[in-house]
Amino acid sequence: MKTVKLSNGVEMPMEGFGVFQIPEEDCEQVVGDAISVGYRLIDTASSYQNEKAVGRAIAGCGVPREELFITTKAYIQQMGYENTKRAFQESLDNLGLTYLDLYLIHMPFGDYYGSWRALEELYQEGRIRAIGVCNFLPDRLLDLCYNAKIQPQINQIERHPHYQRAEELALMGELNVQPEAWAPFAEGLKGMFTEPVLQEIAQKHGRTPAQVILRWNVQQGVIVIPKSVHKERMEENLSIWDFSLDPEDMARIAALDKGVPSMLDTRKVSEVKRVYDYLNNPVLTSL
Repeated sequence: MKTVKLSNGVEMPMEGFGVFQIPEEDCEQVVGDAISVGYRLIDTASSYQNEKAVGRAIAGCGVPREELFITTKAYIQQMGYENTKRAFQESLDNLGLTYLDLYLIHMPFGDYYGSWRALEELYQEGRIRAIGVCNFLPDRLLDLCYNAKIQPQINQIERHPHYQRAEELALMGELNVQPEAWAPFAEGLKGMFTEPVLQEIAQKHGRTPAQVILRWNVQQGVIVIPKSVHKERMEENLSIWDFSLDPEDMARIAALDKGVPSMLDTRKVSEVKRVYDYLNNPVLTSL
């Protein structure tokens, strides 16, 4: 497994395992399986409602804590300095841990500046190894970087062949903010796995379209956190480190960019309403 060095020197795996939409009752087994096949980066969030199950899996996996890289996130109702301090401790207790490897602000809404001050303090106290944001568009990311005492080390974003965000990745490079792709397959929406170009490239390399998508991301320096509840798919998704895409492959995939999100568009009023509605009706949706 390759790692990337964040701006603060912390080494982070380039591929991890996401647990969004995995129910609490299944999550412990699924995360245990993921760790057993070789994943060391596990990504959850308070809004996923499965932190306790992730914590049980960590406790029972037999892998030393220092070999794991655990991420969770604070959601909208946890924004603000005091709220985020409490949310951090709640997540830590749920996970059964004494520190986090990465803590993220989940959405660019509410008093996230107050939350960022809390993250900065927790980071300086050594309770978090790295801090970052999630779903921050370029204007909000740049504004935060200009005003923060400690700049975010990560921006976790929707990123896949249908939504490639090249200009945003360039800005993150300028800011020394590491990009991380959630939903790298766009959950299979809009024919992602049946794209003829991806199928042809997969056939050329003796791989699957999913492996091509993950390899395409990591070859551009983007961390990926695919999700599957099936052990054989977990193994498949992890088997991307022994082949490379050539320039022709990369150019063909670049042509698939639709330039619009498949999952979440925080520029739309309807989407902002939806993420706030989640607070009152926490049915797992694309958060």
